[in-house]
Amino acid sequence: MPKSHYDSHQLDDLVLQMMETELGGEQVYRTAITCAINPDLKKEWEGYLEETLAHQNVVRGICDALGLDPDAQSPTRAVVKHIGTSLVQAMQLAKKSGTPEAAQLVACESVVHAETKDHANWELLGQVAKVATGDVGHTLKVAHKAVEKDEDHHLYHTKGWCRELAIQALGMPAVLPPPEEVKNVETAIGASRAEQQRTAML
Repeated sequence: MPKSHYDSHQLDDLVLQMMETELGGEQVYRTAITCAINPDLKKEWEGYLEETLAHQNVVRGICDALGLDPDAQSPTRAVVKHIGTSLVQAMQLAKKSGTPEAAQLVACESVVHAETKDHANWELLGQVAKVATGDVGHTLKVAHKAVEKDEDHHLYHTKGWCRELAIQALGMPAVLPPPEEVKNVETAIGASRAEQQRTAML
């Protein structure tokens, strides 16, 4: 049985990182949408942006439960903000200096970077939720359940888009929308299976 304790200061730090990740994610999606030339991808990211805005409110609720100021700063939060800003700048640079197709691919890569961190944050919160008790435990469990599926969707589907658009850029046949999208995968195993089946979908 897992011990029902955790480092509360580290949890506070994680939640502040999560707040910054969701705020940065909003800016990443707003910029990525301007780089999207595939209409299916653009529609996908518009949906993810709406979900990211909802996730911000979920994290604010966690802050309330922990007695945390959602705007409080920390060294790790500053790093998260720096990375988010860098991803936005990378997309802006790609839009200015390359082809629309190249900018779309950079946008895809930027979303994958952002969502990898976001996904990891929620996985860690889920680990704490398993052992936390009382009101805090309840809040964490509800929050994790509300967001987990969205995060899986964001990461695995965009990784699929990234791979297929890169394959297309190399002049090879691509599956668009990607298999992950067509099969609506929501797990790492599902994403792996979808990728393995892509050849049959060409």
